[in-house]
Amino acid sequence: MSKVYGETFMSESKVRKWCRNFDAGRTDVHDAGGQRRKPVSTDDLVQRVDQAIRGNRLFTISGLSNLFPEISRSAFYTNVSERLEYRKLCARWVPKMLSDRHKTQRMGAALTFLQRYHHDGDDFLDKIVTGDETWVHYETEETKEQSKQWMHSHSPSHKPVKFKRTFSTKKCMATVFWDRKGVPLVEFMPRDTTITTASYSKTLQRLRRAI
Repeated sequence: MSKVYGETFMSESKVRKWCRNFDAGRTDVHDAGGQRRKPVSTDDLVQRVDQAIRGNRLFTISGLSNLFPEISRSAFYTNVSERLEYRKLCARWVPKMLSDRHKTQRMGAALTFLQRYHHDGDDFLDKIVTGDETWVHYETEETKEQSKQWMHSHSPSHKPVKFKRTFSTKKCMATVFWDRKGVPLVEFMPRDTTITTASYSKTLQRLRRAI
């Protein structure tokens, strides 16, 4: 087709639009006189838009509006944002992806805790001690927000620079235990050592004495 029509050949997006119109039942090959799409939005059309959105949550307004040539892009955006009340949200980072089995186990543990608390009250909470390990840095790197400076409007145009520093060799492992009353034990692992069964057993013995 591009060889036959040359420079007057329509764009690929326009060809795809005509194909969709013919698939929808159009038989007239004449142009409508350059008229723009009318901003129509019937209840049936809004329902079809809603179904298309539910089928692909990663849609774009431009991409999805091409599936509905009978409605203008501005009206399409109005239907999505106002009538259907959709809004675009970024994915939230979570530390772990829990499986259904993990969720069931956590739900069971939570119900057990509630039953114990209902039976024993605060005495049950006094018996709970939990712990975790974390890396503790000797120095805390200044954040980008903390490095902001006030610059005069007549100051040089170049921005202040900040070099990224690595503290991988300036950190140690800390083991922290706590209960509802406070922190009974904090231990720092000596450098060039690792947590083993024997060392953790001694830690638990010291935790018992602290409790």
